Formats: sequence, structure tokens, C-alpha cells
Amino acid sequence: MEARTPFLEVSEAIVASGAETLYWCMQCGLCTGSCPWRLVPGHISQSFNIRKVQRLGQLGLEGFESEEVIYACSTCGQCVVRCPRQVKIIDNVRGMRSMLASVGTVPGSYRPVIGSLHSHGNPWSGERGKRTEWMKGLEVPAFAEGTEYLLFVCCTSCYDVRSQKIARSLVQLLQKAGVSFGVIGEEESCCGESVRKIGDEDLFQKLAQGNIALFQSKGVKKIITTSPHCLFTFSKEYPELGGEFEVVHHSQILARLVKEGKLKPSKGATRKIAFHDPCYLGRHNEVFGDPRELLQAVADGAFQELDRIRTNSLCCGGGGGRIWMETAPGERFGDLRVEEALAKGAQALATACPYCVVMLEASTKTMGKEEELPILDLSEVLLESL
Repeated sequence: MEARTPFLEVSEAIVASGAETLYWCMQCGLCTGSCPWRLVPGHISQSFNIRKVQRLGQLGLEGFESEEVIYACSTCGQCVVRCPRQVKIIDNVRGMRSMLASVGTVPGSYRPVIGSLHSHGNPWSGERGKRTEWMKGLEVPAFAEGTEYLLFVCCTSCYDVRSQKIARSLVQLLQKAGVSFGVIGEEESCCGESVRKIGDEDLFQKLAQGNIALFQSKGVKKIITTSPHCLFTFSKEYPELGGEFEVVHHSQILARLVKEGKLKPSKGATRKIAFHDPCYLGRHNEVFGDPRELLQAVADGAFQELDRIRTNSLCCGGGGGRIWMETAPGERFGDLRVEEALAKGAQALATACPYCVVMLEASTKTMGKEEELPILDLSEVLLESL
């Protein structure tokens, strides 16, 4: 008799609950061929493959025999945009993780993250009272009645020292352009996007409903986000819970301000700048043009496109909760991205996501390329040009 495992029991429960899009698969293999894990030596087994429908109860995901492989998925969306049958692969992975989380089977690196979200409303183990320390030295207005935009600074840019520079740059740009904005601060909690992808649906619901009630009580109508992950969650998931807001990513509003002449960068950058499309800005939210318009305005002829761009962009490896999982040097998607940028002659790599900045900088540091290829957010590039 086959041994029962938590994974097998969870798999059976998911099939029984009706993950019907799995059965739309026509076994073409595009999911496996699209998965960025296929590019990492020795990790082809972690690529998505739903070509072999195993016996009922094993979910039809070849290579997903352990929790470790399930949590390899960075939810980058490459498989989803290429699937000719529109199988909702990320939703199914999220479902598997939710079932595993419900029986306490999550990777150990996620336990302090989940605990911090319960205790402090953020995944970085930062005290709630320190959520606004990134503003130190800046005169950042509080959101009040009559303010046009809530500036929602993601948890990474609130607590990660490197990422705080992104929020500070954005504030200075918005102030220079005369934008009406304000922050709420300590009452805010994480948007919940990553914890939902990790699989803790109950915690996501708690965080989301708390934020929605807070925003509605303050009269928030429009939101500027520093993170594409917040953009995705506020615009695509909060409406299901009654949270209807007009949401823009900071790259979108900055591009508009430049176009309107409210921010006037000096063209003719002194270094060649390439752009990395974040998965959650590009594939998940279909924002491709605004970042490029912004860099064209700043870098002019010094803007350099990479080979893998737009819907074919290479994931940094930080989505799906993997920003809190250790990936060995040489096995990181970011290493491949850094190599690609350097091969193109780029002297700086710009992006528009705090996770991407963290992951790409981790690669440049371990590769010894930190000075050769600085990693910058678009807000930092634009502020520098002013």
C-alpha cells in the first residue's frame, strides 16, 4: 500500500475541490519550455509540466512530488501568457500552497515572515511604529480630506534600507511636480500579495480587509504604489473584497509628469542604461510603455533594450514569496539578467520594483559586478537627471 504523505493528501483535496483548468491542458509543453528554471543548470525538474496527467489525486503536475518544488515557482507568469488553453497555472499553484499551509507544511524560511505579518503587519520583522522611518528628513504630508493620491509605500521600501531610497526619491519627484499626495503610515499593513502566493489565504484576507476598511475610512480614491505587487493586488484582488480604488504604479505617474512638462529631465545620460521589466509590472499588469518613455526622456540615445523584454522578460526570482527563500549563487535568475545586461554593454540596469532591486543587487554583489552594473529604480534615475 502506498505511503500517505501530506503532499498526496493535499493533492487529492485540490482535485476534489475542482481545479478544473488543469484538465484543459493539451500537453503541448509550452509551460515547461517557458519556465525560467529551465535556464538554471540542474533545475529542469522544477519547471512546470502538466503534460502527464497522473492517477487521480496526484494533480497532474509532473515533478511536484515535494513541497520544495511547489515553492520553487516565482509566479512570474511566463507559463500563463503562453498557455494556448489559458490554464490558470498560478492559481492552481496558489491553491496547492494554501492546502499545504492549512496543514502547517510551509518552508521554514516563511515562518518568521508569516509571524511578522500577524504581529506587525509587515513581512520584514519591523515594528509597526517604525513604518514611517524612511521619511526621516523629508517633509512628507499626511493623507487628509482633499488629498488626491494616497502614496502607498510597500513594506520593502519601508523597512529595507536600500529600498527606502526608492520611496525617498519618489517623494521628492512628486513634490517637485506639485502632485497632491499624502501617506497614512503606521495604520497601514502589507498589501498581502506575497503571503497569498505563499498560501496563507486567511492572513491575506485579514490584511486586505484591514487595508480596505482603513482606506475607505480615510476617503482614499486614488493610490500611487511603489511596488508592482501592490499595484496588482490593489487593482485586481481588492475589488473582489469591496475595495474599489484607482491605482497607478509610480512609473506610470512619473512618465505622465514628464510628458506634461511638470518634470524636466536633462537628456544625454553619461552612461548606457538598460531596463529590466518586472514580472508584476509587465506580464501581470501590462505596463510596458511608460517605463521606456521615461528612460527615453532621461537617457535619450543611451537607453539600451535587453534581449528578453516585455512579455518575454526574465524573472528576477523574487516573486511568489521567493524573496524570502535562499537561492544559491549561480542558480539565481538575477545572475543571468546581470550577464545579459553586461553583454549588451549596459553601465546601469534600471527597473521599477523593490523586489527586483533587492534580487538583482544580490546577484551583482555575489558576482563582483556591483560597481560595474549599478541597479537603480526608475525614480532614482529620473531624480538624478534633474
